[in-house]
Amino acid sequence: MQYDPIKRSLGRVFNVTPAFRLVFYRLLNLLLLRSWYIRRELRKWAAQQGEVADILDAGSGFGQYSWAMSRLGDDFRITGVDVKEEQVEDCNRFFKIIGKGGRVNFIKADLTQFSEATTYDLILSVDVMEHIEDDRKVFRNFYESLIPGGMLLISTPSDKGGSDSYEHGDEVTGFIDEHVRDGYSIEDITRKLSDAGFSEIDARYTYGKPGYIAWKWSMKYPIMMLNSSKLFFLILPFYYLIVWPFCCVLNYLDTRKQHSAGTGLLVKAFKPEKEE
Repeated sequence: MQYDPIKRSLGRVFNVTPAFRLVFYRLLNLLLLRSWYIRRELRKWAAQQGEVADILDAGSGFGQYSWAMSRLGDDFRITGVDVKEEQVEDCNRFFKIIGKGGRVNFIKADLTQFSEATTYDLILSVDVMEHIEDDRKVFRNFYESLIPGGMLLISTPSDKGGSDSYEHGDEVTGFIDEHVRDGYSIEDITRKLSDAGFSEIDARYTYGKPGYIAWKWSMKYPIMMLNSSKLFFLILPFYYLIVWPFCCVLNYLDTRKQHSAGTGLLVKAFKPEKEE
């Protein structure tokens, strides 16, 4: 099951005008439960940060989180990094058009090679680490790039079925074939971040039972149908008119619960103010 081709198709549809693209960002914020969690943590962080901040969007994709972070502070400077040159060029073009090009910029880079010593107050990494084999190297780069006291915020699938993997004969396949691992356990990602030097590591499950049901109805089933036929693009708006109110309630319930297990992980980790 391929997710990237569908993302590219949707991106082309909503990239016709800047206004359409902003509608696309807002729809992603509504549909993606991870966005509910991330934006809540970003608002908490911004409330304590002050007026100026340097932020790294590590794996910036379409730029929706860079846009969200740029709205949290007029003097927040955001650097988006992605391995896909076409997305980097597209984001730079779009943010220049909407008047944010001076403080929101994107560069093509590999996170296993990218490190800017003691630069960022915040590093955000959303649905990235499950794609990178050498995750320990990336965590060390994140640590080096943060200022003392800086925060790393990660959203990634857990090992509780976060890639929706299943056995099919001798082959293990999944909803998202591009993942190099099925997900992290809390113990695994906590250990790797601690080994990189991070402290005050808070890892918790997201996508509990309510969120997982919402994800299937709002994301999994529509993408499965879009993979089978592009005609479903015509039906999609009517589908969401029926399904979305239920998914919205489920997402809200998911963010209000502490889950003993879930298919996603939200992780906060800090670089110590004073290194030992």
